[in-house]
Amino acid sequence: MNIKFSYLYRDGANYKQFNEVVFSNPSNLTLKEIEETIKEKLIDSQWFVAKDWDLPDMNFKEYAWDSEIDHDWHEFESIEETLELINKENNIEDFLLLVNKTKLPL
Repeated sequence: MNIKFSYLYRDGANYKQFNEVVFSNPSNLTLKEIEETIKEKLIDSQWFVAKDWDLPDMNFKEYAWDSEIDHDWHEFESIEETLELINKENNIEDFLLLVNKTKLPL
């Protein structure tokens, strides 16, 4: 089974954009193993910077950056097993290695 990572961007005005990335799982990692690794690196148990994890940035590109409502943080939504086709070259292990390298803000 492949692994679907779902997340969203929510700006300060509460407008949202959602995204899902599907990774292969050649080592058959469990959802629990994957989720534990991810949750260890989330900011305040919820957020991460998409570019740090090599994920598409879901900021609203059609509008000029507004520093009063725009930011870099994205919200982790869920992971799940799926039969959907992968849409990311890296497998889930590669992704988790990258996640583990993330330094949390002080």
